[in-house]
Amino acid sequence: MFVGTLTFDLLLGDVHSLKEKRSIVRPIVAELQRKYSVCAAETGNQDLHRRAEIGLAVVSGNAGYVTEILDSCERLVAGRPEVQLLSARRRYHHDGDD
Repeated sequence: MFVGTLTFDLLLGDVHSLKEKRSIVRPIVAELQRKYSVCAAETGNQDLHRRAEIGLAVVSGNAGYVTEILDSCERLVAGRPEVQLLSARRRYHHDGDD
C-alpha cells in the first residue's frame, strides 16, 4: 500500500472576510474530491483571510498512480486564477516504512 499526501499553501486574492475565503476554498476542495477521489480538507490558516492551507491524501496499491494523482491535483490548484500557489509539499508513505 502506498499513501501520498500533498499540502498546498495558498495566497488568496482580494478577500476581506472569512466568508469570502470559504467561498473560494470550498469549491477547490470539492473539485479535488470529485475529480480525483482524494480525501481533501482545509487544514490550516483558518483564521487568516488571505491565506489558506489545503491538505489531501490518496491511497493506492501502485506508487506510480499515487504520483500521477498528486501531479494532477497540483496542476488543478496551480491553474486556479483566484489563488496563488505559494508552495506544495509532498510526502510518500509505504506500508513497509517503519
